[in-house]
Amino acid sequence: MSEFVDFFKGFGVTFSTMFKKVVTEEYPEDFPPAAPRYHGRHQLNRHPDGLEKCVGCELCAWACPADAIFVEGGDNTEEARYSPGERYGADYQINYLRCIGCGLCIEACPTRSLTMTNFYELADDNRQDLIYTKEQLLAPLLPGMEQPPHPMRLGDDEQDYYVQGPKLARASAAGEKIDNDPVGEQVR
Repeated sequence: MSEFVDFFKGFGVTFSTMFKKVVTEEYPEDFPPAAPRYHGRHQLNRHPDGLEKCVGCELCAWACPADAIFVEGGDNTEEARYSPGERYGADYQINYLRCIGCGLCIEACPTRSLTMTNFYELADDNRQDLIYTKEQLLAPLLPGMEQPPHPMRLGDDEQDYYVQGPKLARASAAGEKIDNDPVGEQVR
């Protein structure tokens, strides 16, 4: 008898959904936004003057449990400066065939160079196209930014970028004079 009741309970679920309105997402045409804090494709960020935040330390590659990140650092020179530090990420690759989206690379980055966007379309029919290079991962140049290599514009050394960064960026954007206070408290 219980088998007979279970049989009709199963059909009851099917029967109750037969008359509900069908919800269809028009996915390719109507691109639904992801949640604001969704971890999708990675992005290599820039400073307000356009220099790269990545210093080629390779901590993100060491933190990756899936071994999906490859970083090769290069040395900055005064003629060719890509980041404010001594080094920059000369070669940077993320293999999205291996990436598990855990975000450990984001936590390991000391300069907040690597972040994750909420872009989630990472499917492709070619395996080589799922290995993203530095050029694909770099944030776009915003107005007021200059394509590296170029000299540092926000200060004389990397301390001005990393320690006093937000105040210097606000002051330079407003065209204000910057006081070289070692604590970084005074911006005129």
